[in-house]
Formats: sequence, C-alpha cells, structure tokens
Amino acid sequence: MSELLDLPLLSSGKVREVYELGDDLLMVASDRISTYDVIHPTPIPGKGAVLTGVSDFWFERTSGIVANHLISVTDGVPDEVRGRAMVVRRLKMLPIECVVRGYITGSGWSDYQKTGSVSGIELAAGLEESQQLPEPLFTPSTKAEVGHDEAIDFEQAAELVGDRELTERVRDTAIELYRFAADFARERGVILADTKFEFGLDADGQLTVGDEVLTPDSSRYWPLDSYEVGRGQPSFDKQFVRDWATASGWDKSPPAPALPEDVVAGTTARYAEAYELITGEPLSAWLERTGGSI
Repeated sequence: MSELLDLPLLSSGKVREVYELGDDLLMVASDRISTYDVIHPTPIPGKGAVLTGVSDFWFERTSGIVANHLISVTDGVPDEVRGRAMVVRRLKMLPIECVVRGYITGSGWSDYQKTGSVSGIELAAGLEESQQLPEPLFTPSTKAEVGHDEAIDFEQAAELVGDRELTERVRDTAIELYRFAADFARERGVILADTKFEFGLDADGQLTVGDEVLTPDSSRYWPLDSYEVGRGQPSFDKQFVRDWATASGWDKSPPAPALPEDVVAGTTARYAEAYELITGEPLSAWLERTGGSI
C-alpha cells in the first residue's frame, strides 16, 4: 500500500499504514487479515472500509466521553484510499493496551480456568464460559513490538505509564466507553463482549483515544439472538479465517497460507454485517458518503 501514496510512510502494521501529512497523520486501514500474528496473502474485500467506518461512527458518538484523534474521513484524504482512511491528530501514545471485558471469554476465560482471576482481579468461583461479569473489568496488556501482548495488572500498567493518576483516568474512561457502547450495541441486537482501546495525550496534554475504536478487529461482538452461556459464541470478526487456519494443518509460522474463496466470502459478509448492525446502514452508504469503493 505504501506505493500508492506519494507521502512519507511513518509506520506499517498488520492492518494499517500511517503516513506523514504535514502537522497531522493519515491512517489507512488495509484489507489485510492475519491469524496467529501472521498476515495471509489473501485480502478480505471491504475490511478496511468497515474498520474505518465503524471507528468514525463511534468516534462521533463517544466524543462527549473523551476526546479522540479524528479530524476528517474526507478532507485531505487521497482519492485512492477514500473510505478506508482518516486524517488524525498526532498523539503521544501511552505504552499500554486498554482492554475492557464485560464477559468472561477468550484469554480471560483461559486465565480464569487456571487461576480463578483475570489480570490479577480475583473473580467469583463457578463462572461459566461467555457469562456476563457483574461489572466490566479493566485488564490492560503490554504493547509488544513483536509477538503477542502480555496481560498485566493495574499496578504494572501504572508503572509503565509512569503516572498513577493518569492510569486511573484511563481505566475509568475505558470502562465508561465500554458501558456506553455495550448499551448502544445491545439495542441493535449485538453483545459487546470485550474491546481494546489505545489512549494518548495530545499537544495540550489532554487524554485522547486514538487508533481504531470499537471495531470488529479490536472488539468481540456477538449476535444477541444466539447468545448462550456455557460455550463459545459466534463473533463478527475473522472467525471464519481463524477456524479455517486452525483446521488447515498450517503450523502457524510464516508464511501464512492463501485463503479459499468460501472463507474470503464468509469473512467479507461477516464484516459487512457487523457494520450494518452497529451503524444501522449498509456499507454501501459509507462508501458513497466518503467516495470510497471496494
């Protein structure tokens, strides 16, 4: 993707490229998809548009809770990346991932089965997989340069941030964002099981949420109508790809295998469905509004 734009490339990740844009930044979401931290050579059409559109939706609706880095999804966005790019403010990012869990699932469920706690927070005995927690939990993690992020407790997070009061504000803000989004999503027939935020400080030192927010990549969304405690839940993310990769015999080391057409189609449909359920409009409306295409 870096060859598409005549802009200085600042960073490139598994999903996004970030470019210098004068005093601001251009954040571009690709259609790349990865499992086990390895990128597959087969893209998922429309995935970048879904991530950008969902982030834009939530940035607008949560701006009364905390400032965000979004400037525009149209003004200043080059034609070749319209629909999947945002012009954003520069932030001094905090060195932690801010995970909030409303349900016991995923790595949190694994930790609970082993220790009875999650990120150092002791939980009641007898919880079942996918059960809603009495209160949302703030379970931070490190930001790994390579490999997987590692779960840490609040004290470790405060040490990494270097400011306990700021870390407390981050925790409280992350939980408030989760509660707002979970209540909103439930009215749309979707459960927000957990999510991950990234925070930074702007030029004035104001706490600001950055990167993506409440997308199917950074969050675990479940359909409400099929929710059942005691088992894993279908989710609006790369589940089709993950299930196929797990069953394919691939040893999880690079290079990742190409994806079959049916897996691509199923994943594309799942992402588009997530966009429509969360925002209340088809993905085509977002593309038309921003001048993007798939």
